[in-house]
Amino acid sequence: MSRSRGDAQLEPIREAVVVRSDPEHAFRLFTEGMGTWWPVESYSRAVSEFGHEDVEVAELVFQARLGGAILERLTDDRVLPWAEVTAWQPPHLVLLSWAPHSSPEPPTELAVTFAAQEAGTLVAIEHRGWERLSDEFRAGLYGIYARGWPTTLRLFADAAD
Repeated sequence: MSRSRGDAQLEPIREAVVVRSDPEHAFRLFTEGMGTWWPVESYSRAVSEFGHEDVEVAELVFQARLGGAILERLTDDRVLPWAEVTAWQPPHLVLLSWAPHSSPEPPTELAVTFAAQEAGTLVAIEHRGWERLSDEFRAGLYGIYARGWPTTLRLFADAAD
């Protein structure tokens, strides 16, 4: 399992949106309300790991607390973990140990910040820790997230506005 430090793909993925709500509402929607706006039909373990089976996401649960988890519940009653909450500072920051897959690869880290602005709240994500992954795993995953985060944050912004 080689790990190359010179790879440009080691850069964190950074995306942000401004929503027309206060940080408290934006934080609650991103966390407790994740299941209402996350595009599970495109980005879920049901799609990436079980697309060949007749299952769908029944529910996406965000346990809103330090040590909580993000859990994907499938229509066949399986519960698949995505992440663990490693920092919980409402309404300013949630930090996640991010691994929505069954691979033995280590998790990456997802930091989501919420900052009040005159027009609402700046919600910014930084998806980092790519250097922890093997080259092969990172090569497949990094591009998916680089393309997926802008779309996912737009859906979040639509739900928030």
